[in-house]
Amino acid sequence: MILLGLPYAGSLAAAFLPSHARTASATIAGGAALAGVALLLWLFTRFGDAGTMRWHLEWLPSLGLDLTLRLDGLAWLFALLVTAMGALVVLYARYYMSREDPVPRFFAFLLAFMGSMLGLVLSGNLVLLAFFWELTSLFSFLLIGYWHQNQSARDGARMALIVTAAGGVCLLLGFLLIGRIVGSYDVDRVLASGDLVRASPFYTPALVLVLIGAFTKSAQVPFHFWLPHAMAAPTPVSAYLHSATLVKAGIFVLTLLWPVLAGTDQWYFLVSGVGLATLLVGAWSAIFQHDLKGLLAYSTISHLGLITLLLGLGSPLAAVAAIFHTANHATFKASLFMAAGIIDHETGTRDLRKLSGLRHAMPVTAGLAMVAAAAMAGVPLLNGFLSKEMFLAEALEAHTGTLLDRALPVLATVASAFSVLYSVRFIHQAFFGPPPRGLPHAPEEPPRWMRLPVGVLVLACLLVGMLPALTIGPVLSFAVEAVLGDRTPVYSLAIWHGFTLPLLMSTIALAAGVLLYMRLRSALNRMDAPPVIGRLKGRRGFELVLAAMVGGARRLERLLGTRRLQVQLRLLVGVAVLCGVLPFARLGYALGDMPGTLVDPVFGIIWMIGGVCALGAAWQAKYHRLVALVLVGVAGLATCVSFVWLSAPDLAVTQLLVEIVTIVLLLLGLRWLPKRLPELWPDGRTPLSVVRRRGGDLLLAIGAGSGMALIAYAMLTRPLPDTISRFFVERAYPQGGGTNVVNVILVDFRAFDTLGEISVLGIVGLTVFSLLRRFRPARESVETPEQQRLQNAFDEAREDRAVGDTLSDYLAVPRVIMDLLFPAIIVFALYLLLRGHDLPGGGFAGGITMSIAIVLQYMARGTRRVEARLEVHPVRWIGAGLLVAAATGLGAIVFGQPFLTAYFTYVDLPLIGKVPTASAFLFDIGVFTLVIGATMLVLIAIAHQSIRAPRRKPVPDPSIPPLIEEDA
Repeated sequence: MILLGLPYAGSLAAAFLPSHARTASATIAGGAALAGVALLLWLFTRFGDAGTMRWHLEWLPSLGLDLTLRLDGLAWLFALLVTAMGALVVLYARYYMSREDPVPRFFAFLLAFMGSMLGLVLSGNLVLLAFFWELTSLFSFLLIGYWHQNQSARDGARMALIVTAAGGVCLLLGFLLIGRIVGSYDVDRVLASGDLVRASPFYTPALVLVLIGAFTKSAQVPFHFWLPHAMAAPTPVSAYLHSATLVKAGIFVLTLLWPVLAGTDQWYFLVSGVGLATLLVGAWSAIFQHDLKGLLAYSTISHLGLITLLLGLGSPLAAVAAIFHTANHATFKASLFMAAGIIDHETGTRDLRKLSGLRHAMPVTAGLAMVAAAAMAGVPLLNGFLSKEMFLAEALEAHTGTLLDRALPVLATVASAFSVLYSVRFIHQAFFGPPPRGLPHAPEEPPRWMRLPVGVLVLACLLVGMLPALTIGPVLSFAVEAVLGDRTPVYSLAIWHGFTLPLLMSTIALAAGVLLYMRLRSALNRMDAPPVIGRLKGRRGFELVLAAMVGGARRLERLLGTRRLQVQLRLLVGVAVLCGVLPFARLGYALGDMPGTLVDPVFGIIWMIGGVCALGAAWQAKYHRLVALVLVGVAGLATCVSFVWLSAPDLAVTQLLVEIVTIVLLLLGLRWLPKRLPELWPDGRTPLSVVRRRGGDLLLAIGAGSGMALIAYAMLTRPLPDTISRFFVERAYPQGGGTNVVNVILVDFRAFDTLGEISVLGIVGLTVFSLLRRFRPARESVETPEQQRLQNAFDEAREDRAVGDTLSDYLAVPRVIMDLLFPAIIVFALYLLLRGHDLPGGGFAGGITMSIAIVLQYMARGTRRVEARLEVHPVRWIGAGLLVAAATGLGAIVFGQPFLTAYFTYVDLPLIGKVPTASAFLFDIGVFTLVIGATMLVLIAIAHQSIRAPRRKPVPDPSIPPLIEEDA
């Protein structure tokens, strides 16, 4: 858990640093990454015989959704790649990023991505893995689009997010199917149920869905097109995401689930076929790239296809080779990306056609890059040679006897030759030849600290290539045994295996690649696209599909949508009525056997008043909106009295308070409504369309109301069934520590739902504020110059003064009353909050009551005066409320309990005696705080008053009479 939390803690710390704090943010990021490396190295010595460490916390155990982290050999290897590469990239980025870049934000995104990748590889639950999978897509989007001022960066980030996030949805669906087959989402149980999964009829759809997710993330054909466009990101991002981490997420999932999904014809043909196509397409495309990062991007696609192909073969030795090449590829490809970034940083270009002879000006960088490129080409005594030789050996083995199996040795040799070709082109055109001319910058060696990460990675390529058994051997064995278990084969990491057929194939590939480059060198610089597949533009297809989806959505909107709220409400209510009628059309309608109760005359009068007010509101809405709003309020009060009459005091309190706040906010919003259009013909008659519309609304309202009344009456005339309510009534006090069952349900039994609801409430407040803060109503038409002048004066005054500021000029006497009520209402709000667990009240009711107090102050004194006096900061209230509510849930985790588990006890206070205390009260405080913030934010949005700073005072216009300004 500490390992997972380190990057996120560093990300938060870096995010709050000023934009110029380059060294501080890099130190935080590098410290978090190095601490993760040290922790992993320490954990490597702590593994027991089982080879797996677990950390478990119950979250939703009834659904099988628990927070489980597991660390085995495979997860340890990938976690080490994530943290070690992260530390090197941080050091590199410290010197690569420009002084104009907000570097702390960059490192905050980088650390958040690192934490997401660690969460992905450490997840012990399939649903949790899918959650971190989508987090990696989100933070990679932010990193790829870091230079958001560039159109190419925005397009590349959007493309990467859409493709990988869509694949993540498929992956989640596949995981849900696997969980259904196994009966659990626990990774260990899934890995032990391979036979059960492969024998299930859901195996094929689950396999296809999982493979779509893995293929999109690891840039396999036909989803490979997003990776080259992601090269618009800063080079440190490319070195980290697109060589060692993000694109390896799909490889990790395929390797993790290899014992479960591999071994079938579906797996072989799908995974091997896609891997082989990706290997060839990526290698062929890389040959013709002129941009250094473009060449490395397509070579990355090719090597990812090689790893996928090895996993698809289904043999244990092929799986060993896949894991081995995953680690090797991360080292030499990250170093090559960094070298390309250095070239770009020092020369101002990445175009191979403009580069030459850089070994004279940058001898150290040239030497490091050449060794890394040789490792990519598979030159002996380097790490890439060992894993590629294992790949060629597996290509020679007979797996299924199909045409694909028989053609594999030839195609593998061809792909290896292509790899040599583009590696030689990278080396020769960048570092050999005459010194470059006409470059934007004169090339020179970068700072040695910027060059150090490249040197470390190249040294790893050399050590693994020359001493594989001593360096990578123990780590590889640890990872392989975690995947294969008892099926782990005998394999050798020796440098020399004698004169073998794989060695001959490797030699042929090396020679063919060099000869092809010498033959095609001049032609390559003249070609702008790869032959044969050059016209297959993945981006064009992506844009066409996206445009078709957007166009279809717009056509559907034009067909079904409307800008008028009334039409949408008619559709919603009409669908609800139809859904309510269908059961009765099939089963009929019948009343229960219980006798009815006589209606109390007083209760009947209350309902008559409410009904008359509701009808009056509908009628007055046509003529006078203010009267209609008052009548709606009276109808709401009748509903409150009904709740009290029927022994539902909590509902009554909430309804009353919400009615008050809603009416006040609607009163403030009336001024923004457009002027009503005339609904009469010149001769005084009502148009037939209006009559039809209003008649239809009346019939719909009668139908919906009558339907609900019939359902309620049918339920009330039947005996009360044994529902879940008895469970809550019996356990509210023994387990929740409260006698107010409603509040105990909200803050204890169903606290997770309440947390989601208050989150939605906060989002709604922020959304309303964002939509309305810059909105201004349309000007009404004027007829004379005098009216025009008065209208202009009104508009200027309205721009500079909020509603409350003008009301306060006329509320001198009521202001005194409101000032006296202010502390009394606050005390009442706190009273409702404190008593809520045992008596009607609670955090929501208390928060609404406190909001009423502040609303009254706004009405009496104006927005600016209240902010200066009370310093109301709604966004902070919303954030504090969410943090308190979430911290209450996380506090249970500290004591080893599921999230949001409540605890209560009695505290013996002097002079008072025993007082019941419950942790749910802290959760209620969070609700209380957030409700205040959200309500006030909506009020400020409607009042058009900025919450950040007071607005300037209006400058009086001598030509405008004072009365006009006051009226405004």
